[in-house]
Amino acid sequence: MTITDQLQRPLRDLRISVTDRCNFRCTYCMPKEVFGDDYVFMPKSELLSFEEMTRLAKLFVEFGVKKVRLTGGEPLLRRDLPDFIRGLSKIDGLEDVGLTTNGLLLKQYGQPLYDAGLRRLNISLDALSEKTFGEMNGRGIGPERVLANIDYAKSVGFQIKVNMVVQKKVNDHEIVPMARFFKERGITLRFIEFMDVGTDNGWSFKQVITKKEILAKLQENEQLEPVAASYFGEVAGRYRYTDAQAEIGFITSVSESFCSSCTRARLSSDGKFYTCLFATEGFDLRSILRSGASDEELARAIKSVWEKRVDRYSDERTEQTANSRKKIRMSYIGG
Repeated sequence: MTITDQLQRPLRDLRISVTDRCNFRCTYCMPKEVFGDDYVFMPKSELLSFEEMTRLAKLFVEFGVKKVRLTGGEPLLRRDLPDFIRGLSKIDGLEDVGLTTNGLLLKQYGQPLYDAGLRRLNISLDALSEKTFGEMNGRGIGPERVLANIDYAKSVGFQIKVNMVVQKKVNDHEIVPMARFFKERGITLRFIEFMDVGTDNGWSFKQVITKKEILAKLQENEQLEPVAASYFGEVAGRYRYTDAQAEIGFITSVSESFCSSCTRARLSSDGKFYTCLFATEGFDLRSILRSGASDEELARAIKSVWEKRVDRYSDERTEQTANSRKKIRMSYIGG
């Protein structure tokens, strides 16, 4: 019997954070009050090499992973990323490689990434308003560059989804304009409830706009119908417009948790294995990897961590636990 035959809990998705660096200082995951220009990021020696990441990805695929998404930080800041994607694309059994980006560098790297085998992009954009978006990204950068790069990426051939983190009294006035804009372009827009990822973004329940509230606002002017999940463990609740070839999605970690159907593992850029986005600590695979461990030994470690997972943070969240529990930063663990 193989190690994959022995795995009891479904494991389908792997998020790999390839760097903890970013060229934004956004209010959501890298507030400038914490991540100023003098912030010291991890030295290169602490990061997993792409060869090490590929080796681990192969083992996760052996356990049933079908999708790998590259995150950060901003993954396009990691040198030689196309080479990494080329290697991932050759893994037998891996069906999908995607990447989450803020979109600023897509014109520079989009074509090499596509040529390497990347086909899907999730692009973060929280507002169309120059003032609102500039305040949220912490750099005063307007949305025009990101929008131009979305158009460019679409022309290259990428499948694109746009992610919008919605915060009450920050960018909730952008819900309808964003939906209308991307509906007209046939691009899926996903609304993400403001989550208490890490401990630096000043999260409070009072700042959360729920799926129910967003959907009600959209249905004032649009006809939407639910779409069935494509697979077990799909995180986004999907809806389609009845009069257009476009969808919207909702990531509802706060108002409608999905802990019971979670099939997602996370690997940080320095080799920590996390079973939850809201984890307090991870399991150190890097030290095992660099000690000369065999694939079988690494596989046993992965299996042990995954099988013992008991995290149900979104089910158990309260205002008190959200503000008192020290959690891994979004920029470190990825989305």
